Amino acid sequence: MRVPLMTIDTASHLPIEADVVVIGAGIVGTCAAYYLARRGVKVVLVEKGRPGGEQSSRNWGWCRQQNRDARELPMATRSLALWDALAAEIGPGLGFRRSGLLYLSNDEAELEGWARWRDFARTQNVVTHMLTAEEAAQHGAATGKRWKGGVFSPTDGIADPSSAAPLIAAAIETHGGRVVQNCAVRGLELSGGRVSGVVTERGLIRTKIAVMAGGAWASSFCRQLGIRFPQATVRASILSVSQAEGLPDALHTARVSLTARPGGHTLAISGRARVDPTAQMLRFGSTFIPMFLKRHKSLAIGGLEGVRSGHETLSRWRLDRETPMERMRVLDPKPDQSQIRETLSRARELIPALATSQVTAAWAGYIDSTPDGVPAIGETQIPGFVLAAGFSGHGFGIGTGAGEMIADLVTGSEPALDAKPYHPSRFAESSWGKVADF
Repeated sequence: MRVPLMTIDTASHLPIEADVVVIGAGIVGTCAAYYLARRGVKVVLVEKGRPGGEQSSRNWGWCRQQNRDARELPMATRSLALWDALAAEIGPGLGFRRSGLLYLSNDEAELEGWARWRDFARTQNVVTHMLTAEEAAQHGAATGKRWKGGVFSPTDGIADPSSAAPLIAAAIETHGGRVVQNCAVRGLELSGGRVSGVVTERGLIRTKIAVMAGGAWASSFCRQLGIRFPQATVRASILSVSQAEGLPDALHTARVSLTARPGGHTLAISGRARVDPTAQMLRFGSTFIPMFLKRHKSLAIGGLEGVRSGHETLSRWRLDRETPMERMRVLDPKPDQSQIRETLSRARELIPALATSQVTAAWAGYIDSTPDGVPAIGETQIPGFVLAAGFSGHGFGIGTGAGEMIADLVTGSEPALDAKPYHPSRFAESSWGKVADF
């Protein structure tokens, strides 16, 4: 693996039964299992590779409310409170802190858009500050450049993607749950049309509730059950560099964005990604036309990485044979080297202190999206089968809130958030004109 990731030890024994089985140990799956375990639910989290191995360790690490889609903002706000609580319980290893997020721009239209969002945020009791040119220069002193303005969201923050999901997974077991790594889930057993078990490569776990939190693998898994879930992925490339002094914890500009990580900084170009054609992408292509048209300036056609990875297959697999998940334990696609070079060049041009920083790692990850850019969370047409996927590049920051929502849905608890805007049934309708901002 190219991306930094903490390794944890968990139980190797596969339980024969559980109240709930969560499939996929990314940030959403680990948080769902964590909140279920805290409520005394007999939960098993099953991961084909390592906790946090895919997109949950490959993102920027931002935990933000700023510029969220209106449907996601309540979850983003709730998630920050949950991140606070998790950090208090698990400790500083999560890397979570409300450092504030800084946005700088010389584009009047962009600034006007941020100002409109600020006005909307006020109606939701979310604080964000528009910066004058003088204030932007002060906040962005590390750039040594003049700016027309910017935004500072003081209550937003960052966490460490290399440790967050693994540490939360470890905490599941302290609350009586079970985590099983390196064990692929092949499918579901149904009785009377509803879930009666989860079939893994090591055997069956009897359960009445299964949560699919498998990220980029969710649509192909749903296809095995006759469920149509429109999902597409793009391959984003990121690099990390050694520590430089005097930089903000989190900075976004149109040219490049920067985030602090232990021992250094992560660099990326917002929205820039490769589209690796796959059979699944062709199947859902028309559904994603509005999103791709909106982002066409930042997307480019990729290569065969997606086909080789196998996560967007249209094939059917047998439950007694090796599946694509076992052949690809961790999605670890090759980073786009031209993008890595361009990102580093832009970063050094923007921030002089990075001139002598060395590249410490470079990696890529598949960001899974829905047609409207908002995740699908809710029970499917198969009773007992809950979907939680399509987080569209926003999943790390709202993973805590999504996990709590799943726990509420599964246990029938009074929900902390309204789950209706996230229900997968909305994809039975057209998504034209409903594309969210990234």
